[in-house]
Amino acid sequence: MIDFYDILGIPKNASEEQIKKAYRKMARKWHPDLNPGNKEAEQKFKEISMAYDVLGKPEKRKLYDEFGEQGLQTGFDSQKAREYKKWSGFQQDRGDWKSQDKDFGRYQSYEDIFKDIYGDGESFYHQNGDSNGSKPLTGRDIDYDMEIDLVSALKGFETDLSMQKQKTCSGCGGIGIEAHAQEDLCLNCGGTGRVNVAQGPMKFTRTCPQCNGKGKSGKPCSKCDGKGSVVDTERIRITIPQGVKEGSRVRLAGKGEPGMDGGRPGDLYLIIHIKQHPFLKRDGDDLYMEVPVTVGEAMAGGSITIPSFDGQINLKIPSQSQSGQTLKLKGKGAVDVKTKKKGDLLVKLIVKVPKTKNNEILDAAKKMEKFYTDDIRAGIKI
Repeated sequence: MIDFYDILGIPKNASEEQIKKAYRKMARKWHPDLNPGNKEAEQKFKEISMAYDVLGKPEKRKLYDEFGEQGLQTGFDSQKAREYKKWSGFQQDRGDWKSQDKDFGRYQSYEDIFKDIYGDGESFYHQNGDSNGSKPLTGRDIDYDMEIDLVSALKGFETDLSMQKQKTCSGCGGIGIEAHAQEDLCLNCGGTGRVNVAQGPMKFTRTCPQCNGKGKSGKPCSKCDGKGSVVDTERIRITIPQGVKEGSRVRLAGKGEPGMDGGRPGDLYLIIHIKQHPFLKRDGDDLYMEVPVTVGEAMAGGSITIPSFDGQINLKIPSQSQSGQTLKLKGKGAVDVKTKKKGDLLVKLIVKVPKTKNNEILDAAKKMEKFYTDDIRAGIKI
């Protein structure tokens, strides 16, 4: 059994922040783009991504902690699984576990039952009647961490993304059987794609291990070893909307892993991470920046030009402005992705005095002292 906590090197009681930090660190180390041609790195990155896909989502993590990998499979019914666990425990308490069904005698624990029900990572079914074969399964969603600069996030952009992911095998079209090979009815399941596991108050079946739910058997595809999918590099055109924030999830429908038995592919989710900007900061939809001004501009007022992510804009400085005073420019902030409304740009003035020993300037500064009518440090107390 794969231990996702061990893969990320974190304890089972790790916080969400610890999980995210561990994933980012390992993803940077093993990313295929940074390790071209390295098969070990490719496999490591797949395991890391799979672990984060589970542990990074509270609901998935809860199922994994309770049921292990089986709880993550498509079709898994946690309520029915708990009922089955309760029922099996009741039978054991009665002391007639082995007498209920000859098939149950080989089970030593609850995990053994699930292993038999699922096989190697199969779906878990509770049925009232016989199965009519394998059902279409939606492909797995993929999370992909993407780091961008703040200005790009504020403006939005389009780009191409190259990433490695599972793709439907072109050699067999996803069925796992060699093209043009003779296909026979699977003798193990009689062509239904499913086999019975056990009988009791509830009936359980699992995907046939011989044909993987196809109902047919044949020579395994040489290109994908019968899996129906291969790892391939795909170039995807993506659009990052204007105004995305730290942690935003940008969905690309159908760009996840391929489905099975005619199921639709999963989705690709870009998890946005914003690099810090040296002068600009974002809080909600408001932007903050500090702008230096001269003593003359602060005292006399005037108009200055400052940069913004939309280009140069004019800022009017009131006369007698103080260092630390904040001026608001309405509608010059970030765009809300959902409402399309803009926040404000708040500019903090920082008065800068000239660095000089010129006597004329120093004399002028001394003359200014008489214009301070109050003690400017009177309010400072400890």
